[in-house]
Amino acid sequence: MLNSDVSTRKDDAIARGVGMMTQIYADRAENAEIWDIEGKRYIDFAAGIAVVNTGHRHPKVIEAVKAQLDKFTHTCHQVVPYENYVSLAERLNKIVPGDFAKKTIFVTTGAEACENAIKIARASTGRSAVIAFSGGFHGRTFMGMALTGKVEPYKKGFGAMPGDVFHAPFPMSMHGVSVEDSINALEKLFKADVDPDRVAAIILEPVQGEGGFYEAPKELMTYLRKTCDKHGILLVADEVQTGFARTGKMFAMEHHDVVPDLTTMAKGLGGGFPIAAVTGRAEVMDGANPGGLGGTYGGNPLGVAAAHAVLDVIEEEKLCDRANFLGSRLRQRLESLRGDIPEITDIRGPGFMTAIEFNVAGTATPSPEFTNAVKAHALENNLILLTCGVYGNVIRFLAPITVPDDVFAEALDIIENAVRAAKKSVGA
Repeated sequence: MLNSDVSTRKDDAIARGVGMMTQIYADRAENAEIWDIEGKRYIDFAAGIAVVNTGHRHPKVIEAVKAQLDKFTHTCHQVVPYENYVSLAERLNKIVPGDFAKKTIFVTTGAEACENAIKIARASTGRSAVIAFSGGFHGRTFMGMALTGKVEPYKKGFGAMPGDVFHAPFPMSMHGVSVEDSINALEKLFKADVDPDRVAAIILEPVQGEGGFYEAPKELMTYLRKTCDKHGILLVADEVQTGFARTGKMFAMEHHDVVPDLTTMAKGLGGGFPIAAVTGRAEVMDGANPGGLGGTYGGNPLGVAAAHAVLDVIEEEKLCDRANFLGSRLRQRLESLRGDIPEITDIRGPGFMTAIEFNVAGTATPSPEFTNAVKAHALENNLILLTCGVYGNVIRFLAPITVPDDVFAEALDIIENAVRAAKKSVGA
């Protein structure tokens, strides 16, 4: 079987709205490596978009899921509940930032988690307005699209978005938006567009994922916490991509001196199995009436079992420390290229949530052409990379945190060669 044959069938069978970055059809995977249906090996620096932080098929995750398979696969927790759902909620209530009583719900996707966080915030506060940020990504459902701060490809063609959602600019100093600009924009928003006493929640990613791996400055987080406390607004941290050791902490909000009222999670929580969660202040989480939250597959037993194993692996294998080590090595290697590659504009990101941004050499003009050339050269040499950013000029590195040292070293060589090859083909 050839990738090209399946790709042809895909065009006939699958809606074109399901975008695909590669035409590599996976056959099997192990830790940080994938083999396609033609038997070719690839190093995976995408990790299913930060899902398999603990690696493809981590033995402890697989063992836990197999054990659950032998018991039951589905009852719907809202019909016949199960203990491991409760114990996973207890674990998250302990480790999610915030020194206060917490409660948790489980759903299936990150978009569902964000939608439910807004539902909970509205039910708890009795308010309807929500503020999000430009460049943020919170899902492809209708409320998720409304919250997301990027039109293409997420909003285009889908008509009117849900109302009472407002956006403020996210600080990106290299693109001319300072923390002061963001704060001033929020103050103007409160004066011109929405009464702060009508705002239920402010939601943001501590490090923007799809938006380009821009980390929220501490000054912004401090301002948001003070503003939320002043006006009775709930602060929601979208940790769907940043959570579970990716940034060198269990959660990215641990890099800040303030804590959110609600935290959304998914991706890395399940280690490859679908599960998502919202954890927050107990009194806030109890704002919705019984039956108002949940879903048929929410907290599926297999996902719950996987999540327990993921939390064990992160602790036992010290993956937060590992993320800091790998991120430091990657950033050092990228920094070593600056002298030869003037297109490199920035190298950033906490822990192993690292990104490199490219501009046209000597200018402030983003260069998606250079960025795509790097990605293409890497793929030709069997390394899978992801791009991101409002301008499409950022490469984000999201390898499993469990990537073996020899595979990581091999990937670093491919990355360097890909950047140098892009310089010859595009930046010359």
